[in-house]
Amino acid sequence: MEDARPWYKQPELRKLYLMMPFLFMGSTTLGYDGSLLNGLQTMPSWQAFFDYPTGSRLGLLGAFPGFGGLFVLLFTPYIADLMGRRLGTAIGCVLVILGAVLQALPSRSNPIPMYLAGRWLMGMGSNISNATCPLLITEISHPRHRGKVTTIYNTLWYVGAILAAWTTYGTLNNISSDLSWRLPTGLQCAMPGIQLLSIYLLPESPRWLISKNKHSDAKKMLTKYHGNGADNDFVNWEYNEISLTLEAENAASAESGWYELVRTPGNRKRCLLIILTAIFSQCSGNGLVSYYLAAVLKTIGITDSSEQALINGGLTIWCWLVSLGCAFLVDRVGRRILFLSAGIGMLISFTIWTACSAVYTQTGNSNAGSAVLAMIFLFYGAAGIAWPGLTVSYTVEILPFNIRAKGLTLCFVFTSLSGIFNQYVNPIGIDALGWKFYIVYVVVLVLECLAIYFLYVETKGPTLEEIAILFDGEDANVAGADMGLDHKGNVKVVKTGSL
Repeated sequence: MEDARPWYKQPELRKLYLMMPFLFMGSTTLGYDGSLLNGLQTMPSWQAFFDYPTGSRLGLLGAFPGFGGLFVLLFTPYIADLMGRRLGTAIGCVLVILGAVLQALPSRSNPIPMYLAGRWLMGMGSNISNATCPLLITEISHPRHRGKVTTIYNTLWYVGAILAAWTTYGTLNNISSDLSWRLPTGLQCAMPGIQLLSIYLLPESPRWLISKNKHSDAKKMLTKYHGNGADNDFVNWEYNEISLTLEAENAASAESGWYELVRTPGNRKRCLLIILTAIFSQCSGNGLVSYYLAAVLKTIGITDSSEQALINGGLTIWCWLVSLGCAFLVDRVGRRILFLSAGIGMLISFTIWTACSAVYTQTGNSNAGSAVLAMIFLFYGAAGIAWPGLTVSYTVEILPFNIRAKGLTLCFVFTSLSGIFNQYVNPIGIDALGWKFYIVYVVVLVLECLAIYFLYVETKGPTLEEIAILFDGEDANVAGADMGLDHKGNVKVVKTGSL
């Protein structure tokens, strides 16, 4: 029988979850880099060093990690599936460290090439690490906690953003030389460095081990952490469901490679949801503030560098608190409701934000400017209900093991493409159109709400293997039980099978 005690009262499971923060650092590293450019733009020393970049030139500096990330994405599923989740994470960490060093040490005479090279490597390393960390988290978590733990992973993006925002705020106010931007840039090495040193303290994915015919190692992992050292019925059920399901998936996929992503109707629906999730996570208006807060604040009259940095720091803390709190609701209220609540909340607040920006631009009314700032906080509070927490967790849990790494790569391809669009086009749009550019995102948010309502599938309840039934129905490759869907579309066990 399964141990019914809370996780913190189970010694081995508690040990596993206390090591999880080392994996969460993959998301934290990404958040640090994402927010760092925001903070650097508030620094006169950084602006002067790079000759006050604006428009397309600033967009290029922001978008370059996306180019590096796109370049490496073709290889990430093979790194994850052939080398393992842990080694893939270690490779990503090494590249991020190299990228951070290059960004922190460009010469004054010709800084752009070295800085862009560092940004490129940063994008490569971040995408490799973020293509393997969520897989490992999902695949080693206890079935009862999978949703919460995986969702928490991407909310830790904001912890990195908080560290970057307040580090740049501190150096801005206390250091006047180039060290004020070189120091926070170089500190990007810290988190991947810690993760690199600690990654092998965690177990390898039992699903990956079984896929490589290392059945005894997989059974040992499940027995130790999910059974607290006891080879009980629950561990045997979990092991058999995983191994038999992987066997069925492999037989069904028949060496179809990347084509497997679209071979069946269920997989085509998965791909559609993954692509929509990736695009919505980046192109819902959140990219305006995530990367170019200083430019947005200037449109409402907030031009003081210290004040901009302070707002950036406060916003990152607010976003993290909301997203972390909502991560604990995924198994209580469900994924689809969180997605829809976020979409509607973002649409309302962004529409008001746009209207108030128009009033401020045309009249200079200070109250309208203050309202824009309030709407920015409300908008990001609404976004935190589902984004970024569910972006990765929803993607990995709707995918069967045989295409999980490839499907997550598909998510990152469209995340990177959307990010490049955001980071390159947004500063150009703001410069050219001001508040009128925001109307584009109002339209996107309307389409987003409609897509979530009509297309998204609720995945609350089933195990990682059993979710396949929601997409593939009777054709699902799930072993261990005869299952179906009830009248509400939820997975139900019809008759327990023999293991």
